[in-house]
Amino acid sequence: MTVHEIAELAGVSIGTVDRVLHKRGRVSAETKARVESIIEQYHFTPNPIARRLKLNRPYRFCTLTPRRDQDAGYWGQIIEGIERAAREIRTLGVETEIAEFDRYDPLSFKKISDSIRAGKPDGLLFAPIMPKRTKSFVEWFCTEKIPIVFVDSDIPETSPLCVIGQDPLSGGYLAGRLLHLFAGTISEPVVVLDAHGDDYHITRRRDGFLNYAKKNGFPVIVKEYSDYEDSEISVEEITMFLRKHRHLSGLFITNCMAHRVAEAMSRMWSKSHPFLLIGYDLIPDNRRLLHEGRIDAIISQRPEEQGREALLTLFRSVVLEQTVESRREIPLDVYIRENTPLN
Repeated sequence: MTVHEIAELAGVSIGTVDRVLHKRGRVSAETKARVESIIEQYHFTPNPIARRLKLNRPYRFCTLTPRRDQDAGYWGQIIEGIERAAREIRTLGVETEIAEFDRYDPLSFKKISDSIRAGKPDGLLFAPIMPKRTKSFVEWFCTEKIPIVFVDSDIPETSPLCVIGQDPLSGGYLAGRLLHLFAGTISEPVVVLDAHGDDYHITRRRDGFLNYAKKNGFPVIVKEYSDYEDSEISVEEITMFLRKHRHLSGLFITNCMAHRVAEAMSRMWSKSHPFLLIGYDLIPDNRRLLHEGRIDAIISQRPEEQGREALLTLFRSVVLEQTVESRREIPLDVYIRENTPLN
């Protein structure tokens, strides 16, 4: 069913059908009712893609995440998903500009975010880490009424179109449960290594773990690395901490750096595995160490799926004019040695 066919059935002009569809201009009540009846009978839906392409005015989206090589390649996995979605929507007249910033260089974020604002895209996909540094950028988009979709995390008291990511509180609680299941009885302390603790989703993971520990009555030591603005936590720093805490039941690291904890453990205890190690994200180094038995479990958050769905959510809302859900929860996947794919 086309607009032309509706006009023929209703005995009116194409312009009259267009005015009814878009609720503009004067149309008599009788004509309006006749056109709307045909639209409902044939389940007609306007094609916003065709309408925009006809006007020769394509959409332009921007995406902004940390550099793909940072956090041990985690962001590269999200960008792979973004790039896949960008290829899918390019043929529909949507151009996607993929921008990356150095999370350890405040000037890098400012320079790139200023450039994006100056260009006023039709929509933005954004990884809202470091809320103290990035919240004003998000608020500008909300003020300008430019749709913004968050991927991986959230910033409280902001109003994005949609947030796509895991429930971090549940993720931390799950980490506590996994460690408890593997250990059985916990008598020695458990460490929460809180890397990038200024990020909202990281603090929520920590809180979820602490909730489980409190509920089940086992001792916890929290080591925060919240002020890392120039580099990622190093193996040397982890080794120094472990030398002070040799007797542990287990350790949960709240981001993708479980492989660095495993390396620090191997420096101190050779081939032995003195305590349980739970981490996040199935990046290549974590995958390898799971297979070697040096990491006990990894919680994965499907980064490729997050990236793809975030960009497609913008597309559905802005281009297809569909109503999208305000939050898309990504399942909590658990990988251990036996179910981890080799590649």
